[in-house]
Amino acid sequence: MGKPSNLPQGELGGFLAPFGVAVDPDLLRLALTHRSWAYENGGSPHNERLEFLGDSILGQAVTVKLFTEYPDLSEGELSRRRAALVSSVALAEVARTIGVGDQLLLGVGEERSGGREKESLLADAVEAIIGAVYLSTDPATAARFVLDLVAPLIADPERFSISLDPKTTVQEEADARGVTRPGYDIVGSGPDHDRRFHATVKLDGVVGEGSGISKKAAEIAAARELVLKLRDLGALKHRKSK
Repeated sequence: MGKPSNLPQGELGGFLAPFGVAVDPDLLRLALTHRSWAYENGGSPHNERLEFLGDSILGQAVTVKLFTEYPDLSEGELSRRRAALVSSVALAEVARTIGVGDQLLLGVGEERSGGREKESLLADAVEAIIGAVYLSTDPATAARFVLDLVAPLIADPERFSISLDPKTTVQEEADARGVTRPGYDIVGSGPDHDRRFHATVKLDGVVGEGSGISKKAAEIAAARELVLKLRDLGALKHRKSK
């Protein structure tokens, strides 16, 4: 497929306008097509192959960025930071920020189950969009696009101290205190097609609570609140190497 020049995005992919990249409309539509929609529409192509490509491009761009920008960090810390930036949690955050969820093509069942807010679907779509940008432009443009996407995450001063994997941070905090790693109390509510979950986690008398459309999302939200509270109290004991 040829590389288009300055293609108009129209309503489809309008979230790309601030990034100044021109993406082939067919590739962009494919990147936004979930397998559930494809299945309900005669087995049409969906975004999983583009996701595979985009995942590789994302990882390479972030790895090079971290390696060149942080020459004093150990391999272990570079790996942790990369994992935080390319995690499903991080990519879903990116997707919500730029409005990807509103443009996903979803099947009826996935739509009813809140697919537009599911971390896994949003993260996969972002990776697929990266793949579409790569195929529509060139490697350098795709790399710049990736770095523009994750720039707000890197710039967040709390990003690596709290981690995009706050559940792991909670476990590390428990280990640093020599206490049992806490479990999560989870309560579900609402009908099956609009289920919500509320999680509570407690460590050394400090309680974190959070909600989400999945148990995992609720647990992550609760863990993040707990770590934020510990930080605000000056009670964080575990420190990652700088």
